[in-house]
Amino acid sequence: MHHKVGGAEIWLMDIDEKRLKYAKDGVTRIVEYGKYPATIHATLNRREALENADGVLITILQGGVEVWRHDIEIPAKYGVDICVGDTRGPSGIFRFLRTAPEMLSIIRDCEEICPNAIILNYTNPMAMLVSYLQSQTKLNVTGLCHSVQGTAQMIAGWLDRDIKDINYTCCGINHQAFYLKYEDKEGNDLYPQLREVVKKDEVYMEEQVRIEMFKHLGFFPTESSGHNSEYNPWFRKRKDLIEKYCTKGTGWNPGAHAYILDEYLERENSWEKEYLEWVNSGEIDLARGEEYASNIFNATFGDGTPYEFNGNLRNKGYITNIKEGACVEVPVIATKEGIKVKGSNTLTAHLEALVGNSANLEELAVLAAIEGNPNKVFYAILMDPLTASVCSMEEIRSMVQEMLDKNANYLKYFKSLKIDITNK
Repeated sequence: MHHKVGGAEIWLMDIDEKRLKYAKDGVTRIVEYGKYPATIHATLNRREALENADGVLITILQGGVEVWRHDIEIPAKYGVDICVGDTRGPSGIFRFLRTAPEMLSIIRDCEEICPNAIILNYTNPMAMLVSYLQSQTKLNVTGLCHSVQGTAQMIAGWLDRDIKDINYTCCGINHQAFYLKYEDKEGNDLYPQLREVVKKDEVYMEEQVRIEMFKHLGFFPTESSGHNSEYNPWFRKRKDLIEKYCTKGTGWNPGAHAYILDEYLERENSWEKEYLEWVNSGEIDLARGEEYASNIFNATFGDGTPYEFNGNLRNKGYITNIKEGACVEVPVIATKEGIKVKGSNTLTAHLEALVGNSANLEELAVLAAIEGNPNKVFYAILMDPLTASVCSMEEIRSMVQEMLDKNANYLKYFKSLKIDITNK
């Protein structure tokens, strides 16, 4: 995105000509409808798109559904039941390993063409990609997710309060952060009220997994129940638990097996029709959405209105008891000076045990990508809480080897694709 006084210059880039045209039509439609002073360009040439950019937004998927469906289908053969599979564990790690080289090549272009740009990544798995990129470049790369403000809003709704009257502090890692503080503007703790509200059937059924976690851990987690169900060993290791906690929920993602895969396959034939109907409809909703990016760009190179959000960055004491260098999700503020972390926080000991374990495994996977080392891929998945709760060491090794072989075309940067424990 290029910025000029009185308007924005927006460059859209895709490798797929048809999707690029659709994106341009959609953005043009919004700009015209809102009579905004912006010019839109579309190109298949990435370097052209990055020329003079003030801000860069990355949202990619490496390989189509025929590639990533195996991230869910191979573990399923071994009894590892995955709902989404884009964050961590066997599925998230392989999505990361496929995406890492492509992301790095985008960043190398940025280093050359727009080294001062604010780079925002929306691509999952967030934590591993951001940790990897920040370990490989000095550029200003921050990862964004929408689950922090989405969840804060949901809780406010349950409590019948306006989100504007809420103060919260949310810390952890992407998709596994917790509200250490959730208060009203007067500083009153709202957790006691929340503990009562979640006993109501209609509230409980909306987020079974997360409310169970809240009930037993004392702090409310970010990200939907379906996502959360696969990051720990408590909900998906047995058929009866999946039935009890992951199938009856009324929220958008209660935890069905292969939820996103099914959704994707279902929409593969309908997305085009839906999109065209939207582009050609008379009305367009111009209200600003909940995503952070436009507010961050506005704060850093627009009119300078400071903007607070939760960003993903490598840990430099931001969470005192999570490994240094691991990617954490913490409160930050964007201003004309850039993106700065607001103070430091400490997780309670029991949350650190849960979150710290996930962060350590993510860092192992990041090392696997940096070194091109298949053993470290195996170790990162060997200790994954859900995988370890249903498989033996031998089974996990076979599963990971099968996944390495299946992804061979995307892992050409690896030294070898054979797990060999005699080689450290």
